[in-house]
Amino acid sequence: MNPLPLIDIAPLYGDNHQAWQQVAEQIDAACRDRGFFYITGHPIGPARFKDLLDAAKTFFALPEAEKLKIDITRTAHHRGYGAIATEQLDPNQPSDLKETFDMGFHLGADHPEVLAGKPLRGPNRHPDLPGWATLLERHYADMQALAQTLLRAIALALGIERDFFDQRFNEPISVFRMIHYPPRHTARSADQPGAGAHTDYGCITLLYQDDAGGLQVRDVRGEWIDAPPIPGSFVVNLGDMMARWSNDRYRSTPHRVISPLGVDRYSMPFFAEPHPDTVISCLPNCSGPGNPPRYPPVTSADYLLSRFADTYAYRREETT
Repeated sequence: MNPLPLIDIAPLYGDNHQAWQQVAEQIDAACRDRGFFYITGHPIGPARFKDLLDAAKTFFALPEAEKLKIDITRTAHHRGYGAIATEQLDPNQPSDLKETFDMGFHLGADHPEVLAGKPLRGPNRHPDLPGWATLLERHYADMQALAQTLLRAIALALGIERDFFDQRFNEPISVFRMIHYPPRHTARSADQPGAGAHTDYGCITLLYQDDAGGLQVRDVRGEWIDAPPIPGSFVVNLGDMMARWSNDRYRSTPHRVISPLGVDRYSMPFFAEPHPDTVISCLPNCSGPGNPPRYPPVTSADYLLSRFADTYAYRREETT
């Protein structure tokens, strides 16, 4: 039996306030107890994921030199291809056995924030594959819409204005990522993880995973439990920004990926992160006597950049 909650969010696409409240209560309980849950009842269908999975397999099968034409370490705004071992999510273990493709909210070279050199702002860098850019840009927009629908329910659960997060997600720095995990036998050492234990940096993460398995979540007792794939679902988890906003009412939950034996694994997380100038500070109703704010205010961009510096060697080099 899967110990993580499974929540049908279909009522969030209707106008029944009581149904909204029931979904919000389920989400609140899941966020307080686990920090991880599954959602179904969303509008993104299986055909989309088949197309994305086919695209990911095509891209990651390209020669390394072709993928490195959009090398993420050669950009100022963190878009493109990350080769195997580019990331080290757990500083106590070797770099991760995975390769990635990252995209964000596309801003053209003539956008004022790009011209001003603001961090994490710029155009996406797509591989030269037929239909790729159209497919991924459409999916990014659909995932942002889904994330904001879920965040309206979370706002209701937190007792704040339903559009609180909507106001802060104009031209966001949300990231859509494709990940390829090679089989475990290709690891450089026995202790090289697929993805080392970590918490996510942003607000919420919505994860599509194929049927290979390997995702594990650390529960409140410190034990690692499997989060197996459920067809048609997303796995949702809370990131550090939500923990800071809610003053740890909702904590970001550590998780990791154990590379599967004998098969390749593909997953596609969407990291919902607000406009870079958004100040992340304790919500008024999440502190009080005996429970002061636990984190200093910080902008979304500054927090992300600080975490990137811990995770990516090339980002550390830029800041030293």
